[in-house]
Amino acid sequence: MNSALPKTPAANDDIIATDKAAVWHHLSPHQQWDTKDPIVLKKGVGMRVTDVKGKTYLDATSGGVWCVNLGFGRERIAEAVRQQLVDLCYFAGSYATEPGALFAQQLLTKMPGLSRVYYSSSGSEANEKGYKMVRQLAHMKGDGTKHKIIYRDRDYHGTTIGALSSTGHEQRTAHYGPFAPGFSSFAHCLCYRCPFGKTYGSCNIECARDLETAILREGPDSVGAVVLEPITAGGGVIPPPPEYFPIIQEICQRYGVLIHIDEVVCGLGRTGAWFGYQHYDVKPDIVTMAKGVASGYAAISCTVTTESLFNEFKHNDGNALNYFRDISTFGGCTAGPAAGIQTLAILEEENLIQNTRDMGDYLMDQLYALQEKHPVIGDVRGKGLFVGIELVSDRTQKTPVTEQQTAAVAGHCLENGVMIGRTNRSFSDLNNSLYLSPALITTKTELDEITTAIDAALSSVFSQQ
Repeated sequence: MNSALPKTPAANDDIIATDKAAVWHHLSPHQQWDTKDPIVLKKGVGMRVTDVKGKTYLDATSGGVWCVNLGFGRERIAEAVRQQLVDLCYFAGSYATEPGALFAQQLLTKMPGLSRVYYSSSGSEANEKGYKMVRQLAHMKGDGTKHKIIYRDRDYHGTTIGALSSTGHEQRTAHYGPFAPGFSSFAHCLCYRCPFGKTYGSCNIECARDLETAILREGPDSVGAVVLEPITAGGGVIPPPPEYFPIIQEICQRYGVLIHIDEVVCGLGRTGAWFGYQHYDVKPDIVTMAKGVASGYAAISCTVTTESLFNEFKHNDGNALNYFRDISTFGGCTAGPAAGIQTLAILEEENLIQNTRDMGDYLMDQLYALQEKHPVIGDVRGKGLFVGIELVSDRTQKTPVTEQQTAAVAGHCLENGVMIGRTNRSFSDLNNSLYLSPALITTKTELDEITTAIDAALSSVFSQQ
């Protein structure tokens, strides 16, 4: 029987032409491909990827969107996935599988106070599951009134309509409404651009206390949960002040509001702890994760809950509607848990959580040195190997540079073989941050290469300042 698939790899020019003719790329204005070629990647090893033209890049983005935490070319993970696919590739999540059970057990050892893992296949989907739990609980324990979910300005929780309904990025949400009702926002916690005009050290952490304002505005009897990134990711890499989460916790306890922490970006070591929330004094009811769970080697996400929340859906099994009537088709894929088991093992065996802390400190020192050299760097912030660099044309006024200028810096780095991230059509006037999220295996050598590229890019793009 003849196969429809080619028996030999296509020529480089053919692959590029095929991509341009057939693929609709994420987050990309496609008119650019009328005059230039997309980068078509072919191979990755460690922190470096090579395109079909033979050019190699140092990846400081962990796969573009914070996924490949362990680096490329991990044969151990790939082999575990291959063997699992041969043994049993899939079965619906209403049944159990060996890797699903084992990975859940191992994951929960890193999350004291949490005890149940619900599988799906993307961060957006994981967050949707959390929202559905909150809303179903409102009906099971009342008349459905306590269903509203409060989210934080500048946080991002996913790409579905439900997830976008809880996203504080006006350009990410533009044109996709109308959105789901029952979502409302409160203030972000970026001290550099305090929404209350205060200065940290002489403020009352108004950014956290604004949650109570939002709850009272909506009505305490109507608010079921608050959803927060432990460190705001695409909204600017914003770590909260240390007092922040204890205040959030107290407010939620007072009004009977569940705490949902979105660890899709920060989870599995990115910040120098197993999970970002573990840097802070907070006990979540729901934790969601995706990206780094399997280091990009398989699609998997998890919605993790406390036993008490799980039991709310267990006590009334005699009622046909009172269990969690949800399904994720590809939450039944076994490749994700198989890759997750190996990811956890490698993080521990190679001591990568500690490496993230150590290399994160080194990276911040290097960036502070760049800040002294380049007036265009207004703020450097982050935790572990998750760092944001905010660019301003005037430090006193904190005037943001344009998105085009930010893109030019990232483009200069790319042209010179280093991939960095940036704010991409998220806000009306604050798309002015660069993002660094190198794999947790990074060494000082790679970090020096990254900061050298940024140094050269800033000198080139802002040479007249």
